[in-house]
Amino acid sequence: MKYLLLSYTPAAAWDAATADTPSEEALAAFAAYQKFEQELTATGEFVTSEGLGHPAVSTTVRKTSHGVVATDGPFAELKEVLASFAVIDVASHERAVEIVTRIVDVLGEPIEIRPIMGEDFIA
Repeated sequence: MKYLLLSYTPAAAWDAATADTPSEEALAAFAAYQKFEQELTATGEFVTSEGLGHPAVSTTVRKTSHGVVATDGPFAELKEVLASFAVIDVASHERAVEIVTRIVDVLGEPIEIRPIMGEDFIA
């Protein structure tokens, strides 16, 4: 079963002015995460992973009473922002939790686990 892993980071820790220049701490976190990716690639459980651009350059599209509207940036002020995502393909929800527990233990930031609706959801 495939799971989407949504990694969040505190909004205050993500400075738009320095988003293109990672800190030493960020580089160390990336290196630790890459070790997890290598391990999951070796077991055949890794599908993909990407970091996301700074929320200040995002666009939100919503349907309103005036039609569909695109606005710059996130709609609401956020305490945490979505920083990256990964997709894994594992045998069970328990295995997904096991993997994510190890990643959160090293990186210290929350990760949301969501099942990806696909063939596994067909009755």
